[in-house]
Order: sequence, then C-alpha cells, then structure tokens
Amino acid sequence: ALRLSYLRSGGHDPAILDQLLHLQLEATVLEKGTAGLRRGRRMGTPAMPAEPPSTGTHGLDAALLAVELENRRLEDELLALKVRRERRADAGSRAAQRHTEELARLQAEVGMLRCHAEQTRPWLHPPVFPHLVAPPLPS
Repeated sequence: ALRLSYLRSGGHDPAILDQLLHLQLEATVLEKGTAGLRRGRRMGTPAMPAEPPSTGTHGLDAALLAVELENRRLEDELLALKVRRERRADAGSRAAQRHTEELARLQAEVGMLRCHAEQTRPWLHPPVFPHLVAPPLPS
C-alpha cells in the first residue's frame, strides 16, 4: 500500500522503490514465519519453535519470493509509466486548451480593432466632392 501510494503521488526514485521492495520482502518473510508458527500451534503441537524448512524447500521459497518481488517491481514500474503518460497527456490537453482559448481571445481582439479602425479612419469614408454645376443645355 505504501509503494502504491508513493507511485500514485508521482514518486519514481529507483532507490526509494528498491527500499520499499526490500521492506516488503522483510514483511513477507516475517509474515510467513509467523504464519508457520501459528499453523503449527493450530494443529495441536506444543508451542515449540518451528523446524527450519529443508534446504530444498527454503531455496524454492526464496526463489518464488524473489520472482514475486520482481513481478511486483515490474508492476510498480508499469504503474509509474502509466501515471507519467497520463500526466503528460493531461498537460498536453491543458496546453492545447490554453492555446485555443488564447487564439479565440486574440481573434476577438483583432475583430474589435478592425471595427474601431473602420470607425475612426477618415480615409475609409467616401470622399465628399462639391457638386459640379453643368452648363445649361441649349434650347
């Protein structure tokens, strides 16, 4: 849970992830040890220290645990990559949205400036010429 929380909050430091995996390994070993002791007591045996597993079984347990931890590490790495990809996608879409809003604002401003320019420029109005008086037509 701690590792997942770290990854979901954006953590990706390999040293910290390794440390979290190491802590998880220790916890798993401790849990298996206590579970073995509890199982022994439940079966009606006296509360004596459990016998160490045979070397072959211990080797298989260690190998299985190592594979399990590597699998979890890879899952964590995948999760971290997904989180980073989602953040980049979110940042990209937010940037695109900001650009679209800025473009719309600038287009509106250009439109207002055009209207203002058309209203204030005297050379845009048609020139006023004096009416020419034509000579009277011969009768």
